Amino acid sequence: MARIEDYALVGDLHTGALISTEGSIDWLCLPRFDSPACFSALLDSPEAGRWLLAPEDGGECTRRSYREGTLVLETEWVTPTGTAKVIDFMPPRDGAADIVRIVVGVSGTVRMRGELVLRFDYGHIVPWVRRDDRGISAVAGPDAAYLVTEAPLRGERMQTISDFTVQAGERVPFVLTWTPGHLGRPRTVDPEQALASTESFWQRWSARCTVTGPYREVVQRSLITLKALTYAPTGGIVAAVTTSLPEEPGGERNWDYRYCWLRDATLTLQALLAAGYTDEAAAWREWLLRAVAGSPQELQIMYGIHGERRLPETELPWLRGYEGSVPVRTGNGAAGQLQLDVWGEVLDGLSLTRTSLLTGTDDSWDVQLALMDHLESVWQEPDNGLWEMRGPRRHFTHSKVMAWVAADRMVNGVREFGLTGPADRWEELRDTIHADVMANGFDAARNTFVQSYGRPELDASLLLIPRVGFLPPDDPRVIGTIDAIQRELTHDGFVRRYKPEESRDGLPGGEGVFLACSFWLVEALVGAGRHHEARELFERLLALRNDVGLLSEEWSLEDGRQLGNTPQAFSHFALVMSALILQEDGLPAAPARIPASDPGR
Repeated sequence: MARIEDYALVGDLHTGALISTEGSIDWLCLPRFDSPACFSALLDSPEAGRWLLAPEDGGECTRRSYREGTLVLETEWVTPTGTAKVIDFMPPRDGAADIVRIVVGVSGTVRMRGELVLRFDYGHIVPWVRRDDRGISAVAGPDAAYLVTEAPLRGERMQTISDFTVQAGERVPFVLTWTPGHLGRPRTVDPEQALASTESFWQRWSARCTVTGPYREVVQRSLITLKALTYAPTGGIVAAVTTSLPEEPGGERNWDYRYCWLRDATLTLQALLAAGYTDEAAAWREWLLRAVAGSPQELQIMYGIHGERRLPETELPWLRGYEGSVPVRTGNGAAGQLQLDVWGEVLDGLSLTRTSLLTGTDDSWDVQLALMDHLESVWQEPDNGLWEMRGPRRHFTHSKVMAWVAADRMVNGVREFGLTGPADRWEELRDTIHADVMANGFDAARNTFVQSYGRPELDASLLLIPRVGFLPPDDPRVIGTIDAIQRELTHDGFVRRYKPEESRDGLPGGEGVFLACSFWLVEALVGAGRHHEARELFERLLALRNDVGLLSEEWSLEDGRQLGNTPQAFSHFALVMSALILQEDGLPAAPARIPASDPGR
């Protein structure tokens, strides 16, 4: 199977496709990120669905890259007889979902081969395929796909095969369009016009980036990736486009990340505002407010892209998993966990947008009051923690720190913005929580904070203590925690979330180093004044990106490869913030402002 870092992403702001270095689309869910996949080879074999388009002799490409400032991918092969490339993209959605592939002859003559294997419902359903004068149609129940091309097509072993030759200067387009099965054939797309409009869309979007300095190109590529993970109709941002890519090859730590996590809220807003993307930040804020509406005690850690609450976790036993990593899961059972840090994340994110409003009042204050009122009654309870541990609930230090953040931000809303609320009571609660954390979450003998009360284990989330303002970044207790994590929780300088073998997380097996946590260490080192050390680590992290700038969730030091779902929003948000903090010598970039009259588009 292709390695996770072998995949590039194209998307249309509704869903995304993963394309390997061999020119095969091995993952695509239609019509949405969280829909069943029609190409599932990523989690099984080509028989589970894929679309190969490459030279007849096959093999990895010679080179590939995105067109500057876009999500238009160009993959090139140099063969003994000539050079050919494939241009892959998905036009931003305006109705039906299209994926366009244009084969271009660069020099000489190259024999090409296409293999289209459509398998709806995660490789489970073989559609009924018919030929017509424009290509083929494939229909099965609620799904229909139509391939339009002038290249020759033939059926062979339940696949659609296309063998043809491309010469220098020739262009051979293929357009695959999905629609609901009952609607019939959609309108025909002009592939060249679609290419021009798609490239123009992304270039205009990229031009809005206000980031300058040595890391501008790196930041822009991550921001484009984050935009591609955005579901345009609602503004929600999925954690990744995939499900069940393993944290340990052959293991069981395989989860569905095609949903929106609330704890991404503050990091999302910080990154988007710092880079000048106020429309996206405002849309994410509005998605957040819709998602959390309702009873505060029913707040979830994650929601569907439309704000759906029921995300039942099921297994797909007919898929053999990436490199044998089973089970393959859809849905996510962690949605029902109690994770107290989420209340702090939400209130911190809404506080950030409050400081970025140009005019008007905070129209979400009533929601924040309700959330805070509930948190006051539950903050002392044990929970599952931000890592969604499936073992016994505990008093996680990070969860308590985020409860402190919630109280602090609510006090700020009253004291700094004149909003109505019991600020004196919240200040007292803030002090109580702070004292509780210092008494139970700090190991004075080792001069470090710990993962949970009464236990010695460390946790990478402790690196966030200075970021949220719980203690100054140069406080000796923060420095001690940084040193302890570097000493006990890093491998070759990269940070693990925690030690699964010691932390009783309720799951077998292990995992790689967690990329976002290593970026958190970069920020903590900058705050501690250790700029050279921070920059060295940041540059090493950049080297872990694949050839087109993408990061998954984790990295395996043993095998030198990416692990986990991809591309991972959490990794890219953390990259953006680390880059900006390094460029500003530890001072966060001043956020752009969201006009109060513009709720987001």
